[in-house]
Amino acid sequence: MILILTNKGDIHPNPVIEKLTEKGVKVFRFNTECLLSDYIVSWECKNNKTDFILKNKITQAEIKGSEIKSVWERRPEKPNQSDIENEQIKKICLDEAKGFLIALQYYLKDKFWIGNAIYDSVASSKLLQLKTAIDIGMKVPDTIHTNNKQQLDDFLNSQNQVVIKSLETQSFDIDEQNHIVFWTRKHYKTEILNYPENAVNSTVNFIQEYIEKKFELRITVVCDKVFACKIESQHLEDDKGKTDFRQGYEGIKYSAYELPKNVSNSCIEYLKLMNLNFGCFDFIVSPNDEYIFLECNPNGQWLWIEQETGLKIADTIANYLIKGNS
Repeated sequence: MILILTNKGDIHPNPVIEKLTEKGVKVFRFNTECLLSDYIVSWECKNNKTDFILKNKITQAEIKGSEIKSVWERRPEKPNQSDIENEQIKKICLDEAKGFLIALQYYLKDKFWIGNAIYDSVASSKLLQLKTAIDIGMKVPDTIHTNNKQQLDDFLNSQNQVVIKSLETQSFDIDEQNHIVFWTRKHYKTEILNYPENAVNSTVNFIQEYIEKKFELRITVVCDKVFACKIESQHLEDDKGKTDFRQGYEGIKYSAYELPKNVSNSCIEYLKLMNLNFGCFDFIVSPNDEYIFLECNPNGQWLWIEQETGLKIADTIANYLIKGNS
């Protein structure tokens, strides 16, 4: 039995569930935001033994913890539905349900996982990502995180163009106008050198050298299987996909790409060091054909890659979930 932890709006599990069903494997999809509305859960410790039962009240599907071979964590969400009208009591009920969900994920730590609550949050650290990439011999951009004006100026003076990135903020509203900061933005160093000191020290700023691209790569790794997609974005304008390809999905050509063996092996090694079985890597290939690591999302999106290129990512995920720890 395969347990999939996800949410109602996520389409990524669909092709994997289809592959598993074709192979005769039972699957239980747990849309975690609906824990209190759509599911009955019972975990118990009795006679020095532990187990749990999770039942979908709508479909009547049921799973026992002792039956689970593998777990796929595909962006679960905290419980968000409750019939309680009192807002303070409702918050307590939802917080308790969230606490149980986290405890259940940790309880299943000895199963085979693709995605993992324990390791994914650690592996999301951009600082740790760059250090790990360097440790295994990958080339990375010069980078600074700082709230010190002098250190920032020293960094900028060693560059011509840089990119400003966001660690957490997706967007914000000022005067009823929405500003998206999710995209990577390119600047000449002179633009930032003129920032006043109080603008710099008001937060920790994330800035990298800008590296010209021949093309970009999205590399999806499932255990020891590597799928590379070439992203041809450099014919676009800077703010329409050239700097950040996510701004220009419709105007970009995608194709399967054969990676050099050393790059494939480095990605596999990276996942092992991070205790992961899955990761979506973003690389730049420079005009000099250097492969430059940008980041690795431990639970990134991949379905669009499969749809654009035909790479068999869903089938590979299904096969590894079936294989489990064996």
